[in-house]
Amino acid sequence: MSPRWIKDLERLLPIRSQFIVAGNIRDSFLTPFQDGATLAPLLRCLWNVLHGEGYRYLLVYNPVEGLRPYPNEPEAVELATKHFDLKLQDGAMPMSLEGLSGMMEKLPGLREARCALVVDFASRLVRQPDHLDATEHRFFVAAERMSLAANPIVPRGADINTPLGKARFNPVIWLVNRAQDLPSWFALDSARISTLTATLPDYETRAATADIVGGRFAGHAAGSDEERTKYRKLFADSTDGLALSDMSDIAQLADRQGIAFRDVDDAVQCFKVGISENPWKKAYLREKIADAAPFLEDRVKGQPQAATKTIDILMRSVMGLTGAQARSAGNRPRGVLFFAGPTGVGKTELAKTLTQLIFGNERAYLRFDMSEFAEEHASARLLGAPPGYIGYDAGGELTNAVREKPFSVILFDEIEKAHPRILDKFLQILEDGRLTDGRGDTAYFSEAILIFTSNLGIFVEDEHGRRVQNVAPGDHYDVVESKVRGAIQDYFKFRLARPEILNRIGDNIVVFNFITPPVAVLIFAGMLSNIVNRVREEHKVELALADPVRARLMEMCTRDLSNGGRGIGNQLESSFINPLGRALFRLNLEGRTTVTVQDIAEDENRIVSVVLE
Repeated sequence: MSPRWIKDLERLLPIRSQFIVAGNIRDSFLTPFQDGATLAPLLRCLWNVLHGEGYRYLLVYNPVEGLRPYPNEPEAVELATKHFDLKLQDGAMPMSLEGLSGMMEKLPGLREARCALVVDFASRLVRQPDHLDATEHRFFVAAERMSLAANPIVPRGADINTPLGKARFNPVIWLVNRAQDLPSWFALDSARISTLTATLPDYETRAATADIVGGRFAGHAAGSDEERTKYRKLFADSTDGLALSDMSDIAQLADRQGIAFRDVDDAVQCFKVGISENPWKKAYLREKIADAAPFLEDRVKGQPQAATKTIDILMRSVMGLTGAQARSAGNRPRGVLFFAGPTGVGKTELAKTLTQLIFGNERAYLRFDMSEFAEEHASARLLGAPPGYIGYDAGGELTNAVREKPFSVILFDEIEKAHPRILDKFLQILEDGRLTDGRGDTAYFSEAILIFTSNLGIFVEDEHGRRVQNVAPGDHYDVVESKVRGAIQDYFKFRLARPEILNRIGDNIVVFNFITPPVAVLIFAGMLSNIVNRVREEHKVELALADPVRARLMEMCTRDLSNGGRGIGNQLESSFINPLGRALFRLNLEGRTTVTVQDIAEDENRIVSVVLE
């Protein structure tokens, strides 16, 4: 039941004089206790093993307090004080590196009682491990020399038939965050120093911990054996990558909030993303989604397939069925959508509409223009610089944003323009729902909806490498969908050689159709209505258009639909909004309640003007 590094240390005590324990050292560890096990900090776990090997006490040093005996019990304190002439103040003795070096000199040959020296926070002993000053260098050279000169000993008077009668070193145990926090030559040049790694707990360890902390969950004791077994497995599965101390914190969180053991996945998510409740299970959200179809279709004209697919994703997310086909859904995002199609047909608008539906504010989504990440080094902006590089401690734009708003819609606009190496990062997001930035902090995407937009498939390269149109306005939707899907598959499979990305997106590709003339009329009417509303809000004046003016303006704005709804808006801006602004600027609106556009004129220089009444 003990962690692997403890077993290795116990096995190597007869042949190694010093140990470097690196990694997950601030965690809790399973430690035998009476007839079972308990969670204990590293020092307690270490002492439990060494005490069984006949060690009488530990000397624990850290750069702040100095040296202190462990455990803080009369016998251990008395022995340590006697053997090392300690002068304790409030249980500890302040000590410099030179003093610590002197203690190390005495340690290997001490035969009165078996003991060990633990150097805690050894990562903080020096500022730059490979650029030591004279004092630091002398200290580590002395420590290396002692590691080679030390010999295993048997305490005086020990019975050779007991564990105490077996030869063991009085070891020095260095506790570091990373092995490289100590000088690189220190462990490499000494055959008597072993580096042990305290890893994150495996499944069996997490399952055993689930039993230990289960009593903090409401209803655990009264649950059936089958229910407790299911809880145990779910808790162990959902905490992959977390420490045992995190599991204890999750149980404490559940205890405070009255979360039942049957809802352990909610407790884990609360801990990971920092929200006290799961918003996907709120009744108000289900009510919004139930009435979503008219809302989406009103905002995004002429794309019923996209609206239907989006609503399906939302309903699936609310019902907790994302990834239900897999044995374990893991931490996958709540939903993934890949919007493909011509420019200006509503891909980004649908993402905004979806955000408006969920949050009540279309600007609440997180948007990343992937054209800004066309170079490989731009991944440092998205995810944070690698450790050791300038700015690595600032984190990444994406990871920071998701930690701040875990319940969100994240839009990755024009995904095909990003560098392929950056796209690889999405493999981890789509599969595991998490990313770790340069600081080592993990951002969880399990409560987010990811939306990718792309223009892939509208234009392709022919056999001569020329860019040609693959689909055109007027093609039937089935033809557009088939060709665009085929082009997307070719892009990921052959051009990028990343079929695994496409595989993780799955069947969530939504192909948008070209804007048809009937849909263009609806889009034009909606934009014109927005203009009228804006004039009313800004100037308290009702703007009216004569029927011939409206008809002519609609013909001007919808004659070319190659740029979709955005093209209609651009044409409306140049043909109507700009001349309207000039006319209103020159018109005295004092006392007026209505302004009518009587005519739209264009002079020989193609400058459009409006006639107001």
